[in-house]
Amino acid sequence: MSEISAGDAVATAASAAGWRRAGIAGAAIGVIAAGAAAGVAVERLTVGRGMRKRARLALDATGPYGSLRGLPGRATADDGTELYYEIDEVDPGSGKGTGGTPPGSAAGPRRRRLFGHKAPAPVTVVFSHGYCLSQDSWHFQRAALRGLVRTVHWDQRSHGRSERGRAQAQGVHLRFDQLGRDLKAVIDAAAPEGPLVLVGHSMGGMTIMEFADQYPALMRDRVAAVAFMGTSSGKLGEVSFGLPVAGVNAVRRVLPGVLKALGSQAELVERGRRATADLFAGLIKRYSFGSRDVDPAVERFAERLIESTPIDVVAEFYPAFIAHDKSKALPLFRDLPVLILAGDKDLVTPSSHSEAIADRLPDAELVIVPDAGHLVMLEHPETVTDRLADLLVRAGAVPESSEARG
Repeated sequence: MSEISAGDAVATAASAAGWRRAGIAGAAIGVIAAGAAAGVAVERLTVGRGMRKRARLALDATGPYGSLRGLPGRATADDGTELYYEIDEVDPGSGKGTGGTPPGSAAGPRRRRLFGHKAPAPVTVVFSHGYCLSQDSWHFQRAALRGLVRTVHWDQRSHGRSERGRAQAQGVHLRFDQLGRDLKAVIDAAAPEGPLVLVGHSMGGMTIMEFADQYPALMRDRVAAVAFMGTSSGKLGEVSFGLPVAGVNAVRRVLPGVLKALGSQAELVERGRRATADLFAGLIKRYSFGSRDVDPAVERFAERLIESTPIDVVAEFYPAFIAHDKSKALPLFRDLPVLILAGDKDLVTPSSHSEAIADRLPDAELVIVPDAGHLVMLEHPETVTDRLADLLVRAGAVPESSEARG
């Protein structure tokens, strides 16, 4: 029998204790996974594992989703984090979208001078994505609006192509007011002048609320319209995720600690996620979509987006959702055209949260999309694009005769 040092014994005991706690928590989280696991079990009876893997690879190879690219740029947040964004410009000569050039670039679209003055800056639509996603989650809307309006798509800190939050890497707890300042940095870099339309899904909508709360003068002077999709102004700690009361209460008690523990074992957890890809896919489908006939390539695209978010990033963002409460900031949007849209089967930010926002903004347009889950912009892209295009017309961002290509 090999000898074990005292230090090794202590480390082993600590690890075992940690994983016992994770095991208890896992039992609670298992309540969430039960429905998805049942579906996966049935699939395994009829489809071999190798065939499922080949199908995923085929979808990855052929699916066009997330392939759109624009002119890249980087904004620097107040803690030094580099935030990645892309611009799609409008080519005034052809009416078609281009990768664009940065504001002020000599190679950019020609601006006519009238009586010695520069023409007004165009409206810019800024898209902010949700938790565990990236700018590519707006694929369908981006494709439809190309050539019609100037757009900026950015990756929130620690997501997509943006840098891992430097403050978080040094142990600073993430707060959503940081995301509001991040949005300001992106606007300063990518759209320093001209009217703005702010579009946010889930965490992106919360980012917009934080931005408005911190920069009310900028909201008043430059923001022409706002779209909130599948988002919330607060009370996310009360969301049941479609679980029985006992199950969700158990999850709420243990989840923050479990995520923290898993975040400290990121490499091991990532291996586990890859080994249980089928179950993970089932969970994503359940909590992303509300209808049964979603294009498999779209489902796989959603999986890829969420899979790409490291577990330690998932862990560091989660507590901020419970603390989020921006209902008092909603009056800042009262004098603007506002679109509030949600899926009626959203288990992550239920449509009741969108209705609560609409109660505070009685002049806003409220759209509840039937048979739609949390990723409504991927599941029902035509509906989302249609309502967004209408908002842009009302805001004067595009002429009424323009047609978004869904």
